[in-house]
Amino acid sequence: MQTVLSSVLIDVPRAAVIWLALLGVVVAAVATLLVRPDWFRAASRIRQAVLPPHLEVARERQDLDRYTEEVAVAAERATVTAERRRAEWLAAQEAVEAAWQSCQDAEAALRRLDAAAALPLPRTPQTPAEYADRERYLHQAALAAHGRQELSKEQLDDAIAHRNGWDPRRHPVEQELVLRRAARDHLLARHRAAAERERAAWHDAELAAASARSLREEAYAATGRRPETSDVLPLPGTEQPTLAGNRPVRAEFHQGRAAVA
Repeated sequence: MQTVLSSVLIDVPRAAVIWLALLGVVVAAVATLLVRPDWFRAASRIRQAVLPPHLEVARERQDLDRYTEEVAVAAERATVTAERRRAEWLAAQEAVEAAWQSCQDAEAALRRLDAAAALPLPRTPQTPAEYADRERYLHQAALAAHGRQELSKEQLDDAIAHRNGWDPRRHPVEQELVLRRAARDHLLARHRAAAERERAAWHDAELAAASARSLREEAYAATGRRPETSDVLPLPGTEQPTLAGNRPVRAEFHQGRAAVA
C-alpha cells in the first residue's frame, strides 16, 4: 500500500508541470489573439486580396445592369419581328393555297372546254364582218381574263397583237380554248412564284424566331450575372443570398416549321 502511494506522489509533480505547460500555451495564444487579431483572419485577407475595389465593383454593376436592359430591349424587339415574320409567312401560305385553287379551277374549266371542242364546230360564213366579230370577241375575252388576273400583261399584249398563237380568224370556241390554256399556264406560274415567296417567308420566320429565342436566353442569363462582391467568398457562418427568386420564368419558343404555324 505504501509502495503504491509513494509512486502516485512521485507522479503528481510531473503531471502538474505538464498541465501548467499546456495552460501557458493557451494563455499565450489568447494573448496573441487579443493583441494581433488580424493574424488569424486569413480568410478575410484572402477575400480582400481577391475582390476588386468598391468603385470598380459599382462600375461593373452599372455595366451589367445596362447590358441586361439592352439585351431585354433587343429580345423584345426580336420577338416583335418574329411575330411579324410569322404573320407574313401565314399570309404567303394563304396566297399559295389561293393560287393552287385557281389552278384547279382553270384546269377543270379547260377539261370541260376540251370536251366541248371535241364536238363538230358549227359552220359560219367566212366574211369580213364575221372576222371582225371574232377579232372583237378575242380582244374582249382577253381583256376580261386579264381583269380577272388570269392572263399576264405580256399575254394580253400578244392577244391584242395577234401573235404567239392568238389568231382572231379562229372560231370563238377555239379562241376560248386557247384563252383557257393560256390562263392555266399563267396561273401555274403564279402558283410557283407564290410557293417560292412562301418558302422565303418561312425561312425569314425561322431566322427571326431563332434570333428572338437566342436573345431571350441571353436576357435570361444576364439576370443571373453580378459583379464579385463580399458575398462571393463568405466567411464561415455567413449566409450567401440566392438568385433563384429574382430570375424570371423562361419563356419557351417553339421550333420548326410546324411551330411557326
